[in-house]
Amino acid sequence: MTVDPATTPVSLDDEAVVLVGHGSRREKSNEQVRELAATLEDRLGVPVDAGFLELAEPSIDEAIAGLAPSVSRVSVVQLSLFAASHVKNDVPLAVRQAREAHPDLTINNGAHLGVHPAIVDLLDDRAAAVEERLGVDREADDVTVVLCARGSSDPDANSDAHKLARLLYEGRAFDRVETGFIGVTDPLLEDTLHSVAKQRPDAVVVLPYMLGDGVLTQRIRDRTDEFDAEYPYVDAAAGDPLGTDPRIVDVLGDRWQEARTDSVEMSCDTCKYKVELDGYEEDVGGARAMLRALTHQESHADRENVDDEPHTHDAPGKHVAVCTNQTCAADGAPAVLERLRQAARDSEQCDARITRSSCLGRCGEGPMVAVYPDGVWYGGVDADDAERIVSSHLDRDRIVSDIVDQTL
Repeated sequence: MTVDPATTPVSLDDEAVVLVGHGSRREKSNEQVRELAATLEDRLGVPVDAGFLELAEPSIDEAIAGLAPSVSRVSVVQLSLFAASHVKNDVPLAVRQAREAHPDLTINNGAHLGVHPAIVDLLDDRAAAVEERLGVDREADDVTVVLCARGSSDPDANSDAHKLARLLYEGRAFDRVETGFIGVTDPLLEDTLHSVAKQRPDAVVVLPYMLGDGVLTQRIRDRTDEFDAEYPYVDAAAGDPLGTDPRIVDVLGDRWQEARTDSVEMSCDTCKYKVELDGYEEDVGGARAMLRALTHQESHADRENVDDEPHTHDAPGKHVAVCTNQTCAADGAPAVLERLRQAARDSEQCDARITRSSCLGRCGEGPMVAVYPDGVWYGGVDADDAERIVSSHLDRDRIVSDIVDQTL
């Protein structure tokens, strides 16, 4: 989409955008997000600031807080390629917390980049560039494309990678377009490449489905080079990542428009947190995901010292989430929260971070207290129970069985 700042409605003067990137130890990757934010600002004619999930500054809440004094509405636009845990859990949690911190600010949460015609067009161009480098032509030669994504534990995200591959195949003269992953799930890139080699194509074009030129993109190049050396009768090369191509900005513009008009559509029909999928039955309801998001957020609270172990720094041994939604609050959750914190401060053994949580979905059975990573939920907790949770569970790993509501 194209928005002309000169014809921007007056109402846009009172809104802004936070462009959410993952965050990286490589500042080059973070600069890519900031570059896209600046380009999107020029395109939309509204302020656009970058925010990061982890490993870089500012965080999402800091970015929103920086914009809050000057606007009344902020739209969060996400740079995630697929709808996995960051999109479904981490960003919504940050948005919910920002809404609580800024009650007078309207905050809209947008969708991920997802499957979009502009991205299919961009992938086609990336493939053409590799064909030119290899000296082959899909119209005259047998050219196979392998679209290589990161891979996820979310089947919905992985299925979108296959959908993109199919859309890239439709209407084009490629011999085949296959999907592979660099990790987490099958088929792995090397397995896909070996399978493709059996068809003896003239050339194999590997497309890294990544935004930046980082560690995973280089790993894809390395696997492709190894394949090229192992199969001398097939020419193979890897293309460039998506980068900051203007078509990415086109998609971000569409996602912004959806967010600000409250017309975001997520793939709920195939979401493992919404429906039972074979092998993922325990994830239905999202409770485990919500607790993981809380712990993930806390483990990345320190964004200044992330060079050595970015996924373990400052993480407590346990994370305790106390539901303070309306029903639990009426049943005494604030008092439970305070007693837990006081007991934890008085303890010499307790290694836990205790935070508020939005609704845990057990209204009428609270106050609810969830202990992660143990996956133990306590229900009907009162102030005296709070002290027992600390002295038994948090100090000595002994579950307080008489108030257990469920275990995950």
